[in-house]
Amino acid sequence: MKFLSPVGLLFCLGAASALGLSGSASSAADKSPNIILIMADDMGFSDIGCYGSEIETPVLDQLAEGGLRFSQFYNTSRCCPTRAALLTGVYQHQAGIGLMTGDQKLDGYRGELGRNVMTIPEALGAGGYRCYMSGKWHVTRFTSPTGPKDNWPMQRGFDKFYGTITGAGSFYDPATLCRGNTYITPMNDTKYQPETYYYTDAISDNAVTFLKDHHAETPDKPAFVYVAYTSAHWPMHALPDDIAKFKGKYDAGFAPVRAARLKRLKQLGLVREDTQLSPQADDWEKVNNKPWEARNMEVYAAMVHSMDRGIGRIVDELKRQGELDNTIIMYLQDNGGCAEGYGRYTPKKPYATDLQVMGPDEFQTKIWPPMQTRDGRPLRTGPGVMAGPEDTFIGYGRGWANVSNTPFREYKHFSHEGGISSPLVVHWPQGISKSVQGKLAHQPGHVMDIMATFMDISGVTLPSVYGESPILPPEGISLKPTFAGQSITRSDALYFDHHLNGAIRDGDWKLVRYGQTGKNAKVNAWALFNMKADRTESTDLAAKHPEKVTKLAAQWEAWAKRALVKPWPWDVDESAAVSNK
Repeated sequence: MKFLSPVGLLFCLGAASALGLSGSASSAADKSPNIILIMADDMGFSDIGCYGSEIETPVLDQLAEGGLRFSQFYNTSRCCPTRAALLTGVYQHQAGIGLMTGDQKLDGYRGELGRNVMTIPEALGAGGYRCYMSGKWHVTRFTSPTGPKDNWPMQRGFDKFYGTITGAGSFYDPATLCRGNTYITPMNDTKYQPETYYYTDAISDNAVTFLKDHHAETPDKPAFVYVAYTSAHWPMHALPDDIAKFKGKYDAGFAPVRAARLKRLKQLGLVREDTQLSPQADDWEKVNNKPWEARNMEVYAAMVHSMDRGIGRIVDELKRQGELDNTIIMYLQDNGGCAEGYGRYTPKKPYATDLQVMGPDEFQTKIWPPMQTRDGRPLRTGPGVMAGPEDTFIGYGRGWANVSNTPFREYKHFSHEGGISSPLVVHWPQGISKSVQGKLAHQPGHVMDIMATFMDISGVTLPSVYGESPILPPEGISLKPTFAGQSITRSDALYFDHHLNGAIRDGDWKLVRYGQTGKNAKVNAWALFNMKADRTESTDLAAKHPEKVTKLAAQWEAWAKRALVKPWPWDVDESAAVSNK
């Protein structure tokens, strides 16, 4: 496996202007670049080769070698909130999806993209782009084939759509699969009938088809393609040939893989030389069924490798059209590795024996068990059920999620670095200076910066009113200056909240806390970390710098009220915060 040079590029803070708001959407320039936005699902900071992984991702590695990687890029720690912030350029609560896609009857928690925000395809479409999406949507609570569709992709700016409306499900027979506004199944889709259906491949192949159609139908217009994979979200589903490539690779357990990844992260310059691993989550020696655990990670790796191969087909099509140099490709992830236990426990009830074969027009209605295959088999779960085939439903678990998030603490759902840290790979031959190609940007970025960046490079200006609705000004800033090795200036800190797990990142300082929702909702005390010296959040400095805690906590509180984080959809007495000690 070839890894990139460990040489890093440390950018200093300086002046750069953020994207402004004025007038109505202007026309994109004749030579505006094509834009490919690639989002992976439930993957950790170190899960791709150019971020230290042993998993082979040669396409992403090559894009990074000819582009730019960000070492401190953030998401919101959960799938649908990240997608809401990504698509709209504001914090997820402001876009209406502060939690998940259920309606909590509060403006920040409607489970639905609001009309007070404009999406990337709405803005780019008004500026002359043709916009296409292949993959996972997950920013609406209305998922029925007969229900309201005003927040489905075609009604939020996309010209063509293939993918799923909900957030997860089988890779062999995904629920809520659609073409345009119409529910389909892998069996009755008249436009895509591969020899073997696998959703990751379907997402890649349909993205390629959209690019081909665009080149044939509207070659004079720039294209925006949003490719939203469900890899490597549970269930652990992968094709046999891909799984075989990783057989035996994880037999030694969690610790050796974490250590090797940390070593490569240091060599690549993505973390400091003195970085220490966060605590080990699980002890391999205490694992009861080691072959089963190893198999789970083999399948996970196969899912990532398959996604990378599909990205390669997209890149190859851009090359075939002669468009690669004038195309900006961005790759990122929606949250950290997932420690959830879906499918990891022995079912309490026997498997059904009376399941019927499903017809080609019959839709899957569930995204996790109880489920069945289309040919009438129940989905098997629990220890000993070897992941991969279509009649299994397994998550890879906390131990491997801890590996995915190397070297950071915690997982998807939390505001610690393991929950909110994402790779960001940017490739744009005509737009990234040769002096920074293959190097690193160490300035913090956020998913809401992507919209501002795309507006900047396309020449499109967001309007203050869209349709009949006033539009919120962007919270994100353009990352374009980093493409020339310049600094960016953010007028405010970066803020985080999910399920009461909160954080603020202001310069090198980060204040973070745990939260608990539901009947026993509470918030824990704030912890303070210096991100320059301690990104693995190992030494709490709150007692040493109480004045900094007070200041940052006040900033977070003011943001929470402004950005619709508060009021929460549950009652919490913050004055009774529980110490982490």
